[in-house]
Amino acid sequence: MLIAHRIALDPTNAQRTYFARASGTARFAWNWARAEWQRQYTARKDDSSLPAPSDASLRRQLNGLKREQFPWMFDVTKCAAQEAIIDLGGAFRAFFEKRGRYPRFKKKGVRDSFCAANEAGTFRTDGEKIELPVVGWVRLREAVRFTGKLKRVTVSREADRWFASIMVETDDIKSVVQPLAAVGIDLGVTTLATLSSGEAIPGPKAHKALLQRLRRTSRALSRKRKGSSNRRKVRAKLARLHARIANIRRDATHKATTMLAKTYRRIGIEDLNVRGMASNRRLARSIMDGGFFEFRRQLEYKARFYGATVVVADRWVPSSKTCSCCGSVKAELALSQRLFHCDECGDEAGRDYNAARNLENLAESFAVSACGEERSGVGHKPRVKRASVKQEPDIKAAA
Repeated sequence: MLIAHRIALDPTNAQRTYFARASGTARFAWNWARAEWQRQYTARKDDSSLPAPSDASLRRQLNGLKREQFPWMFDVTKCAAQEAIIDLGGAFRAFFEKRGRYPRFKKKGVRDSFCAANEAGTFRTDGEKIELPVVGWVRLREAVRFTGKLKRVTVSREADRWFASIMVETDDIKSVVQPLAAVGIDLGVTTLATLSSGEAIPGPKAHKALLQRLRRTSRALSRKRKGSSNRRKVRAKLARLHARIANIRRDATHKATTMLAKTYRRIGIEDLNVRGMASNRRLARSIMDGGFFEFRRQLEYKARFYGATVVVADRWVPSSKTCSCCGSVKAELALSQRLFHCDECGDEAGRDYNAARNLENLAESFAVSACGEERSGVGHKPRVKRASVKQEPDIKAAA
């Protein structure tokens, strides 16, 4: 099992400078390869005898050019440029397989990072230290929590802090025996997650809590002269504020999804159209503050870790309009109606709680396959296996 452990670094000033230079080299290699890939791909349309561009050919081409044209690239590890082009090749493959968007050029100061693969002992850890190529030993804020073979490290900057994301091939994470069978989760604005068990998981609403500070800092930034030292200071302060908001939201999401994956064997959740929901200008800020996509992403990979099954209901399933007792569907249900009242059986329940119960029913109905055997769960599927064709029209299991 491959898992990444993200740890904050405690570098010296010289190491910070090196990280910035290595990130700049990786960014240059990505942009150079992106432009060259596009040029070669366009030329191949006119002359089919030309070879198709690939990350391997571009790496060889750059190695032949950099000694004369880009000698400054030798000041940092060769892994920075090589891994950037390898990542570009993966991005293009994802685009051609319709799994991602067309790769874009990278901009300075936006998600600065560089990578190093541990093919021949490129890097190693020793307690709360990590040895990186060229720069040497760098202090870690904590030791790597997982045992196993170190595969890859990504050094990235968030605001004015540097982090190392260390990918480890480990068997430390084992499937657990969940005490409860199934649960439905309805994500919302007022409450982050309403469970069919009646429990409500409140969201931190970090962006709303720090909105006034964001506005004041943004106004202060707009008043500073471009290129001045004061503008750089305020820009760093604004970046730290955004990082704090992201960390608060990430922490709450991790705690909630870990609890759910370790407690329930089957978890029902909706396939929300977050982009469409965010088009509502009155709710867009609150919807994006909830981090619905990240909640589902973490829940799915943690379900694979711990042996749970995530059942994703199609986005057109009327979970909020359907009565969880008799199954009748309302023709209309306004967003302002927070209490669901069934006209057929007279059952009354909170709107979110009723939707969560419907999602739990869907998860339970998907527990038995067409042949009558219990499903093994996504935790027992290999990572590279494609998701199976869904057997019911409106439900799909998360791969």
